[in-house]
Amino acid sequence: MTDSSQQSIVPAGNNQVDIQRFESTLLAHIDSLGLPTDSVFVPVAERMDVFQNVPNVVGRIPNELLPQSIYVSKFLAAAAAGLFDAALNYMWDQTIVELRRRVAQYDLSYFFDLVVPDPNRRKKLSTEADLEKIEDSELIKGAFDIELISEFGFKHLDFIRYMRNRASAAHPNQNEITGLQLIGWLQTCIVHVINLPLSNVVVKIKELLTNIKTNRLTEPDARQIAVFFTDLTQDRVNVLCSGFFGIYTDSDTTTQTQQNIRLLLPHLWDRVDEATRFQFGIKYAQFLARNEQQRQLLARQFLETVSAFSYVPDDILAAEIEDAVQNLLNAHRNLNNFYNEPAFARQLQRLVGQTGKIPAKVIQPYVLGVVEVYLTNGNGIAWNAEPTYVALMQQFDPRQSLIAAVAFRSPTIASKLQFPLCQKKYLELLELMVTQVANPAVKELIQDVQKALANKTSPERLREDRGLSQKIDNLRKILDV
Repeated sequence: MTDSSQQSIVPAGNNQVDIQRFESTLLAHIDSLGLPTDSVFVPVAERMDVFQNVPNVVGRIPNELLPQSIYVSKFLAAAAAGLFDAALNYMWDQTIVELRRRVAQYDLSYFFDLVVPDPNRRKKLSTEADLEKIEDSELIKGAFDIELISEFGFKHLDFIRYMRNRASAAHPNQNEITGLQLIGWLQTCIVHVINLPLSNVVVKIKELLTNIKTNRLTEPDARQIAVFFTDLTQDRVNVLCSGFFGIYTDSDTTTQTQQNIRLLLPHLWDRVDEATRFQFGIKYAQFLARNEQQRQLLARQFLETVSAFSYVPDDILAAEIEDAVQNLLNAHRNLNNFYNEPAFARQLQRLVGQTGKIPAKVIQPYVLGVVEVYLTNGNGIAWNAEPTYVALMQQFDPRQSLIAAVAFRSPTIASKLQFPLCQKKYLELLELMVTQVANPAVKELIQDVQKALANKTSPERLREDRGLSQKIDNLRKILDV
């Protein structure tokens, strides 16, 4: 894009007059039809804020992607017309298109395995076109899980998704968006998605997945690849191993690929955390409960490769609770959650029963799932479901109460806590935990979190408090969390 072409798109002088004249004519025509004319367009001055910053922001898009950025063009057209709510929707469309493109270039089966834990739904997903069946919230969380976007980018995209649902033309609303907010969000989407280079770890994992699906590995090859595993963070280790499990138990996977995974798995397994290991045992139980005989057999082979069959639960209650939590979260994260959540909440409560005893294998996802739905989606409270959530939390033991109180350490919960309503509900959660917990050490820790928040420490900064983190880690060891 040349300097002259950049300058030509900035409304100034007579261009601004032309926009105002067009707006007046159109509003007069709308009025003649008896339709409302108030608050149809944002002020021209707000539109100028957008276009004065457009060259620098759009200039960040790589040249090779410009011809594909049709929704950016629609964004500019809507912004010029004064329809900021429509512009926000187009901007989000461009972001989702780019995320889908990046996922498709990575490894689709690996992505689907990580994002869609429900086997029945997973069966229907295989091609790039199937990415359209993935909810936006699942897409950005999955992109974060495989490091296509950073945690910082995930948090900001989650906020823009929230605003898109609350203030764009996607849903009826009367919320006002300023020009600087709009252009700032566009810059965020460009910087953290459209123009974000793949990290070295992502590139290497992509190469590894391609390698195990196309070549036959030897034991020396596996030992050499294992050197790469030592550089991975705990989260990356867990995600990679989960990807291996999904690929291995896929009925379409070749025996050569499965053999490659069996060679690599022992080199990775020692670094996989306990919660993730238990997830594989739970999935085995789910295959058993659904009578998916082939996947059950493959899951058994996977676990036996590393002598990990002890992680399979003695009964399938854990699998049923896992399914119930996932169904509740799916209802919570998607549209019409206020109407859909109560039924799934009651189903979970029926499984938990009056004792509130949770199998050890699912304590972490169960507690974090209940916390997530209790915090709301930031827009409003699901009133018919909230009493159920409170009842479930009132059954938390000291171990579960600790997990709930320090849930801000979870990226998903931390992202929620940027919204005022979620912050308010988190404070209520802490008050509930501190009043019902008898364990002095847990009570003291929760009070420390309350004091930090009372001193205006943001939930995000709590994760960076080394003193608090040390207390949490010590207490987790004591309670075996």
